[in-house]
Amino acid sequence: MSKKRRMFDIDLPEDDLEPQAVVEAGNARRGPMAAAVRENAESLRGRAEQEQEIRAENDRLAHEFVRLKKQGLITDLVPVEAISTDKLARDRAMAGEDDLDDLKLSLAEIGLSNPIQLEHLGEGRYELIQGFRRLSAWKALLVETGDSERWGRIPAGIVAIGQPLEELYRRMVDENLVRKDISFAEMAELARRYAADPATSVEDVDSAVGLLFRSAAKQKRSYIRAFAQLLDRIGEDLTHPQAMPRGLGLALRKRLDEVPGVEAALRSALRSLPSVRTPDQELALLQRYAGGASDQVGREKSRGGAVERPARTTFRVERPGGSARCVASDGRLEVRLGTDFSAKDRRVLEAAVAELLATLGE
Repeated sequence: MSKKRRMFDIDLPEDDLEPQAVVEAGNARRGPMAAAVRENAESLRGRAEQEQEIRAENDRLAHEFVRLKKQGLITDLVPVEAISTDKLARDRAMAGEDDLDDLKLSLAEIGLSNPIQLEHLGEGRYELIQGFRRLSAWKALLVETGDSERWGRIPAGIVAIGQPLEELYRRMVDENLVRKDISFAEMAELARRYAADPATSVEDVDSAVGLLFRSAAKQKRSYIRAFAQLLDRIGEDLTHPQAMPRGLGLALRKRLDEVPGVEAALRSALRSLPSVRTPDQELALLQRYAGGASDQVGREKSRGGAVERPARTTFRVERPGGSARCVASDGRLEVRLGTDFSAKDRRVLEAAVAELLATLGE
């Protein structure tokens, strides 16, 4: 016997859910999981963006470091025994102890305000580019004090190895051009050595002057060339060429060109001087052969064919607060001390100077 199916009528409510409501209800049911996935994805994207920004900043800093290093603007403390001074011919004569006194006093009291410049050679070795006198004074203080903790390492800007030789020379020359105490003979001697160096690209002194002293005025370059010509002729017989004033050197070069026989006579006279002689002795002889250039020798005065330079006395006064270096000459007394005298009360300074003059009988 077959069973009959029964049919039932189902009445749906008239306010049945709209499709959007069903979707929203579905989302509501999946909400916590979806939100977690979405937040994790956003977090990963944010982290990736941050990492990309960090990598970009690191790349920028690395390029900036390389750029500054090439310019010698990266400063480090370098052991003085790791520094060589052989690669470049120096445009300064070897500084004596007296010449370094002021610099050593300044270094001891306020430190090195302008770091030296070095080329990194690798394996812990460096070559000096700029700062010969600063390095000399620093080494002297190390020897005098034995304080390796303070003077064993010197602040230095490091340039990368492999920079062109011409650029290294220009760095040294341009720094010293601003110094008032570098002589024309020293600059001329550097040009002569540069032209003679087989590692350089020039073969004559004129070209060397034009290249090395490109930053100098045209007139100054002509003076350097004149001194170079003078050194070519009598340089082997000079002991203190750096002491020669500009006016005397130019007058002497002109005299050698105009008067036959003067060059040979001057060289003979220079050789007759003591092998150990003072700058004053040499200048007196040069002045005599220059033929009346006394008005161009600065403060030097000609008397009976000889040149007398003003007497000068240098001494130190040791004080609890530091050493004072004093220089006494004709009409002048200097007291060099690491003190800002402009900050002192004027009445105190006047009283101190008056007491000093009274003590001296002035």
